[in-house]
Amino acid sequence: MPELPEVETVKNGLEPVMRGNRIKSVNVRRAGLRFPFPENMAARLTGNRVEGLKRRAKYILISLASGEILLVHLGMTGRFTIYNGETGSGHVPGVFHHHSDIGAHDHVIFDMEGGETIVYADPRRFGIMDLFAQEEELTHPLLAHLGVEPLGNALTADFLNEAWRGRKMPLKAALLDQKTIAGLGNIYVCEALYRAGLSPRRAATTITAKSGPTKRLELLVRMVRDVIGEAIDAGGSSLRDYAHTDGELGYFQHSFQAYDQEGNACAKEGCGGTINRIVQSGRSTFFCPTCQR
Repeated sequence: MPELPEVETVKNGLEPVMRGNRIKSVNVRRAGLRFPFPENMAARLTGNRVEGLKRRAKYILISLASGEILLVHLGMTGRFTIYNGETGSGHVPGVFHHHSDIGAHDHVIFDMEGGETIVYADPRRFGIMDLFAQEEELTHPLLAHLGVEPLGNALTADFLNEAWRGRKMPLKAALLDQKTIAGLGNIYVCEALYRAGLSPRRAATTITAKSGPTKRLELLVRMVRDVIGEAIDAGGSSLRDYAHTDGELGYFQHSFQAYDQEGNACAKEGCGGTINRIVQSGRSTFFCPTCQR
């Protein structure tokens, strides 16, 4: 499933061709994805001007002049591709290609007044699209209970010190709790814990203190920010079906030090350990038992 940096990369790719542009027409080619599409979705989108795009956790929120928000979740295999139907020339976010034949998994097609065609494809159809009034954003069922953003000002060592005090759940599970931190996924949690030298099995409460955040907690917050920021800069991690809106792949997977490195020597100088894989809550966890304590 695309993680936060991948979703941010897709949002950044859509922004230049959507923000300030009008949606000329929408072709909705099936009844829904994971859930049915909103009633009259094509008619409600057609003629609308896009006022802005933002990411919340792993959701893309597209604000419209009509006062509604188009919410998109990519699910496991959802993907936007942008095509320039007139020239095929390149501009941000990359080199566009002519789009002629409609594929079997091209479920929603946006024709923009600027000349671009934006195609949403989703072979496994686990994605989500919804339309709702902008004033309902904070109470929307998919958004209401989300925690703070990993790169936002609200994620601090003080915040986690309060949130995790007394919580005996493993650090890996605590970081994946979307009600505390919104949008962190398995890959980047493994990487952040590795960089911070913290075991994914360690209880979250053990890096908190009544007197204030510990140095270990402060380091973990910095590593979460660093690894997410670096992944966004690198364009995400292209695993399986994920790619940019221009069809290019991300490159952060070449920087993995823990995730998917089972059996490899630990990259930290002087460690001498080997990356292990265990299963926590049904998900693979990669870590070095020698230097992650």
